[in-house]
Amino acid sequence: MLTIDRAIHDAIIDHARRDHPDEACGVVAGPAGSDRPERHVPMLNAAMSPTFYEFDSGDLLRLYREMDDNDEDPVVVYHSHTATEAFPSRTDVDLASEPGAHYVLVSTRDGAHEGGPVDFRSFRIVDGEVTEEEVRVVDGYDDVPPNPELINPGLTSTEQSSTDQRATS
Repeated sequence: MLTIDRAIHDAIIDHARRDHPDEACGVVAGPAGSDRPERHVPMLNAAMSPTFYEFDSGDLLRLYREMDDNDEDPVVVYHSHTATEAFPSRTDVDLASEPGAHYVLVSTRDGAHEGGPVDFRSFRIVDGEVTEEEVRVVDGYDDVPPNPELINPGLTSTEQSSTDQRATS
């Protein structure tokens, strides 16, 4: 599941609407290992195309250096589709290179770019396999518990709860 702050969610949608009819693209970075999207980085679509997006290689290099300096990961990689549904295309799947990232797609078709309803969906893309996941929009992360799978990978939620209770005893 992708848990995302409402302000970042809304900023991604605003970016997609603003760049329409071209596809918008960007990254949301977060503390390494946290799976918490905290820093929205809208990027320039170097392709300037309504059917394809491409990060500017210099901008992307700078972003990855910044994330490295800040001990951050790319938690969300996003882009928009301007005339089709918010589902990864074959090209999107082929270009997905961050197995730990949530791939967010926003569709600005059918008037969504003018303020109509927007399709905002998240996917995991690993080894060419696409899995849609739930999106939970929150008004801040203060009351959101950490993802137990990131604390002790492989533990079930019941096992993690036992571990959490032992850690606080």
